[in-house]
This record gives sequence, structure tokens and C-alpha cells, in this order.
Amino acid sequence: MGADKVEIAINTVKIAIIFLMMIQMVPLLVWLERRGSAFIQNRFGPNRVGPLGLMQLLADAVKFITKEQFVPANAVKFLFLAAPVIALVPAALAFAAIPLATPIHIDPFHLLGQSWGPYTIEMQSVRMNVGIIYILGVSSLGAYGLLIAGWASGNKYSLLGAIRASAQMISYELALGLAIVGILMIYGTFDLNKMIEMQQGPFSFQFMGQAYEISWLPNWGIFFQPLGALLFFIATFAESNRLPFDLPESEGELVAGFHTEYGGFKMLMFFMGEYGHMMVGAGLVTTFYLGGFQSPFVWQTYDYMLNLAIAHHGPGTVASALTTGYFLIWFSIKVGLLLWVFIWVRWTLPRFRYDTLMDLGWKTLLPWTLGNVALTAIVLYWARAM
Repeated sequence: MGADKVEIAINTVKIAIIFLMMIQMVPLLVWLERRGSAFIQNRFGPNRVGPLGLMQLLADAVKFITKEQFVPANAVKFLFLAAPVIALVPAALAFAAIPLATPIHIDPFHLLGQSWGPYTIEMQSVRMNVGIIYILGVSSLGAYGLLIAGWASGNKYSLLGAIRASAQMISYELALGLAIVGILMIYGTFDLNKMIEMQQGPFSFQFMGQAYEISWLPNWGIFFQPLGALLFFIATFAESNRLPFDLPESEGELVAGFHTEYGGFKMLMFFMGEYGHMMVGAGLVTTFYLGGFQSPFVWQTYDYMLNLAIAHHGPGTVASALTTGYFLIWFSIKVGLLLWVFIWVRWTLPRFRYDTLMDLGWKTLLPWTLGNVALTAIVLYWARAM
């Protein structure tokens, strides 16, 4: 957390801000989804409450919070109430390890008659050298929330939705994990920050002793692993229960799936968990395959932007903060575009039939991810053989 009280306080505030930013993104995504679906279907969407219907978010929040807190007579009350929390927390914990931008370097300063600093504040809640393992492990715990919700509700439709959810998430976790093996073989690290550093500059690689460079392309993972990026992105849809993989809910078949008996604030927490997993998936795709917070303009590397900020504002905290802000904007743009793809796909493709969904996971995605791993290993062997 830090070496002294001030650094601990700064890091605590930073963690709280990142968590609140993630939570506040949920109503904005709900609004974007409503307006986006209306645009796709040639209708208006929410447009009465406030400008562009933005105040509809506040109205929905009031509605969720003030609704009657209902617990079914046959429910296991403690688990019934705990399930929404279990569904939300893993997404928040997983997002905490994703690097959002370059660190901010704070110069020494005087406060309360004492000298403090210098500090280097990472733009993520926790930095760890096994970030991928942590994120995959923590995010997989979300399945427990859905399973507990379905079982504790005392409703057969909820239980069916929970069984579907657990089977689906377990099936697609295998493809999800194997899809990133190729990118791990290329970068040789589990540290997300180091992986982003390796994606700086123009697209360059070595093959059989010869160095190649394409100056107009960024050195992003998607150009090394296009198939892996596609497979991983598809698997994130299934892991976040988004259409066309929303069989755990399937309103037309199971009333509302695992959350049939939930309403009010508890239902809102399930929504927040789903959108949280969407943000984690979009953040991981950005980190693995789209250069993380790196700019798509290959010459705008960290050193270039820092020197540019220093030239205008002098060396120090301000230049570092401006550089961090620049890369944070690019990370937000990439994640925002991927989140729009989540919404776009939902309102474009029909829901899979359940047997088709399972066939896709086991008979299509799994063989393709294994093939991608084998192909990557062969290419790397020949590339490094000379």
C-alpha cells in the first residue's frame, strides 16, 4: 500500500476512485445499451427524463433502491441475500489488476512541516507479476454467485438457469484460458504491465535470424495473434452471459433464469456484476491484443509524450500527470469501443439453442484454441531456430 502514511492514503483514495468509476460506468452502459438498441431498431429509446434521457438513470436507481425487499418463502435467506454480492465482487476484484495508464510520478513536497515523497503511483488498484492468473482465478468465482442464487431461491426455473450458467461458464472458461496461451508464449510473462510495455513502438519481429519492421503498424498483440484475439473475445461473451450466450437467463424459456426471484437493489447488483465482467473482458482484450493504454500512433510512445509534456510544463508531477492522462484516454477509448461491440452484438444476433451453445464451446472453440496454441508453438520454434 505504501512506505508512509501519505502514500498509503493516496493509494487508498486511488483504489476507491477506480472502484467507483467502475460502478458508475454501469448506469452509463445501461443508457448506452438502451439508446444503442433503439438506434439499431429504428426507434427513440429513453428520451423523456432529462436531456437525451440521461436522467432516466437516476429514476431507475431510485426505483431499484426503494422497491420492496422480497425474500421467497422457500428460499435459503442468507444465501439468497449473499448471492448478488458474490456475483458482483469478483468482477470488481478482477478489474483492480488491469493497468489503466502509465504511473504518475509525484515529486517530493512539504506538508505539515514534513517532507514527503517522491512517490510512484500505479494506475491500477494492485500491481502484481501474475496478474493474468489472478484475474482468471478471481473472475471465475462469479459462477458461484449465479449457482447460489438459483439454488437458494427455491424456484425450479431459477435452478435450471443456475445449472445452465455453471455448465456454460465452466465450458467456456477452458476455451478462454487456452485462447491466451498463444499471447503468453509470445510475450513470455504473466505481468500485464510488462506485456503492455512490449507492445510499444512500430510492429517488429524476428524470423529465422532476420529482423522485420512495419513502421506504420503498432506493435500490438492482435497482429501476432489474430485468431487468438477472436477466440478470446468470443469466449468473453459467454463468460459474461451476454447474447447470443445468455442461456442462463433466457426470459422466453425460464421466466428470467437464475434471478427470477430477485428484484430491487439485489437485482441491480446482478446487473452490475454482468456489466463488470463485460468491462473486465474488454480491459483484457485491450491489454492482450490492442496495446493496453498505448496510443495507436506508433511514434507517440511513453518517452515521446513525457518529453513533450516536459517541454511545455517542465519536469515534475504535472508533466507525469498529463502523460498518464493521455494514455488513460486511449485506454478508455479502446475499452469503450469494445463495450459498444458487446451491445451491438446483443441487439444483432439471435440467442443460441442450448445444445448449439455447448457444441460451439466444446466442438468448435476448444479445437480452434488448441490449434492456435500448436500453430503458435511451431511458428515460434522456426522463428527462433536460427
